[in-house]
Amino acid sequence: MEAALWSTLSALLGALVGGGISWLLNRQQLAHQLRMLREQHKTEFMAEETARHFLSHKSFTDRSFETLQKNLGGFADDELRKILVRAGAIRVYREDGSEWWRLLSRMDEYLERKALDQIAREIQPQDRGAS
Repeated sequence: MEAALWSTLSALLGALVGGGISWLLNRQQLAHQLRMLREQHKTEFMAEETARHFLSHKSFTDRSFETLQKNLGGFADDELRKILVRAGAIRVYREDGSEWWRLLSRMDEYLERKALDQIAREIQPQDRGAS
């Protein structure tokens, strides 16, 4: 009985060790493949990161397409738009027809700022009338 138990335990231990080694090797191979893909597509990754940087500026929730185009040179218009979408941005058109972009993650901040601007505009005429 002990011989059967030992052989079962040793087979189980061998399977666990083999599985663990296989998992570690696959994990290392996947990490290497990701590094290689990032290196191959470094321009696109850096362009997305740069776009996020410009769109994350604390003073500006929106950036004009022209501003982004000047700072992210070397891309065709539609290619730059795809980069902006991959960076998490959305496009909006202003009343004058100009194209502006903002991060979707900053939409709440934009709405708060818009509401505060509206309140400030409502208060301003009252202040002028009291003078």
